[in-house]
Amino acid sequence: MLIDFNNLNINNLSFQTDFDYKIRNFLDEWFSDENVVKVQTSGSTGVPKIFEIEKNKMVNSAVMTCNFLGLKEGNKALLCLPVDYISGKMMVVRSIERKLKLIVTEPSLKPLEYVSEEVDFCAMTPLQVGNSLDKLHLIKNLIIGGATVSENLKDKIFHTEMLSHTSNHIFETYGMSETLSHIALKQLMPQPEDYFTAFENVSVTTDERGCLKIFAPNVNAEVLQTNDLVEIKNEKQFKFLGRIDNVINSGGAKIFPEILEALVKKEIPNEAVFVGIEDESLGQKLILIIEGEASADFTERILKIPFEKNFHKPKEIIFIGKIPRTPNGKVNRIELHKIIAEG
Repeated sequence: MLIDFNNLNINNLSFQTDFDYKIRNFLDEWFSDENVVKVQTSGSTGVPKIFEIEKNKMVNSAVMTCNFLGLKEGNKALLCLPVDYISGKMMVVRSIERKLKLIVTEPSLKPLEYVSEEVDFCAMTPLQVGNSLDKLHLIKNLIIGGATVSENLKDKIFHTEMLSHTSNHIFETYGMSETLSHIALKQLMPQPEDYFTAFENVSVTTDERGCLKIFAPNVNAEVLQTNDLVEIKNEKQFKFLGRIDNVINSGGAKIFPEILEALVKKEIPNEAVFVGIEDESLGQKLILIIEGEASADFTERILKIPFEKNFHKPKEIIFIGKIPRTPNGKVNRIELHKIIAEG
């Protein structure tokens, strides 16, 4: 389905699938007299919840993204994310605000499978990108969010783009439901960057724990306190280190699992997650969970990784058939911890 927001007539659109009708329901909600819309959180860091967001704040967020990427009226965008969550809703709002032509495709792990035309803008999860490498050249501006982009996937993107000889722009996003999708982007292609850069009218600092504080008055009147440990470069740029609630305390040493996972994912293509399991002597024992069948080759590669500290090496490596995920594709660390703790 194609929705041209420069010439919109909802009654003339052909809604056929359940996903089409979810978009229809959101459009009805958006163009209603209500000043707010309902948004569901992913539940990746706790219990999923539904909260209301002011429409004008969503428009402000859409403007920041569109301006940053230079999107213009009549450009084509591709929607392949669920509209239950802020990520999908914001793709629609950006299309409305900038009067884009929105191509709608059912959310799946292979969103570009039936796409053959170039599009100016698309948002995907890392899982979707990993299954769409052969067609990334069709997207002029791609933003990747919902989960951290692994080092392994970054390498695949780099080699794919180099072979296709395109000059497309690919970014990793930083944000959450409370920031109305993202408030900062980090370029992966054509010039890889180490730090996220916040949008105009967004500034960042840290609290006494080293966790990120966000001031983005255009999308939220309050200073947002996160549990994300970061390295601040200046008031506009920061590097994500990991979530403080994921920190593993083993033998008195604090271990950031996300940093170790990035190292492991340079060596193996499978999903890999570090967790801390209760241990009498260490407090928490560092365990590495790998998705897929047991592999002596993977184990050998991991044990050869030159970890910065000796205690960064996993005490145990466990292979699991399927790592639990939230409905929008994020690793569900809480559920995974339960599964491992229960044996």
